[in-house]
Amino acid sequence: MAWNPHPKVADCREIARKWGKRQVIIVGIDEIAGTLEVATYGNSRTQCADARHLGDIAYEAIARAWKEKRDD
Repeated sequence: MAWNPHPKVADCREIARKWGKRQVIIVGIDEIAGTLEVATYGNSRTQCADARHLGDIAYEAIARAWKEKRDD
């Protein structure tokens, strides 16, 4: 597994360790700033790629729902 030193990935890694999980996906939303971001972690290259893929899907789904909510 390639080590990713990015602070948000490090946060995911720490949650994975604390919660005993092999994959973690965090979605951060700031309605005031109008930002949405995702950070992912996987315990192996395969799990990392899977978490990234699922994180992208989660991001897109939340972004769509958030846009619909704001458009109402």
